Amino acid sequence: MQSFQKLQIKFRKWRYPGGIAYWERRYASGGNSGSGSSGVLAAYKAEIVNQFVKKQGIQSVLELGCGDGQQLQLAQYPQYTGLDVSPSSIETCKRVFSSDATKKFDLYDPFQFIPTGYQSNMSLSMEVIFHLTEENTYQLYLKHLFSCAQQWVVIFASNTDDSTGGIFPHFKPRQFLPDIPPGWELHQHLPNPHFDISISEFFIFEKRNAPEIRQ
Repeated sequence: MQSFQKLQIKFRKWRYPGGIAYWERRYASGGNSGSGSSGVLAAYKAEIVNQFVKKQGIQSVLELGCGDGQQLQLAQYPQYTGLDVSPSSIETCKRVFSSDATKKFDLYDPFQFIPTGYQSNMSLSMEVIFHLTEENTYQLYLKHLFSCAQQWVVIFASNTDDSTGGIFPHFKPRQFLPDIPPGWELHQHLPNPHFDISISEFFIFEKRNAPEIRQ
């Protein structure tokens, strides 16, 4: 049984085209962002983030890894920018939210990205980190996520290493807290009440000595 699983892992890794190509192929073929972007978990995520945005008076949100926009349909943000590595997902979002002037979408190229053009009160990452399977894209993603935020960064992710043995090549949980850039502190950690369907939890970071948001 173990030898079969090892062969299965090797075969899946052999077929895996890498993170960026995987997600473009998935969206281009009609796939979606996954079960976490709908149903009970999506409602939970929306409730937490919407309440936080309202409480803190946040005016602009940038999401790095917006996917197909399913989760976004539950969001209540004054101004929103969604970025993703998949051209197909960006085109889907532009079409779905074409009549909403408060939202805009752009393609995210981690190797060409310039954060100064995408500053926001808050950066958002929803179940993206464990899909960053290559070390270089993971490090660039974290750098860009925090570089775009003027005061807040909200992450919904797992902070544990992969326990699956690598059987899913597009899924690589990792401890990301040690890699948070200097100048940021953990403001709040919210354990997930729906741990039976998601290993992710909320981690909210605040920039030290950040100016208050003017409402």
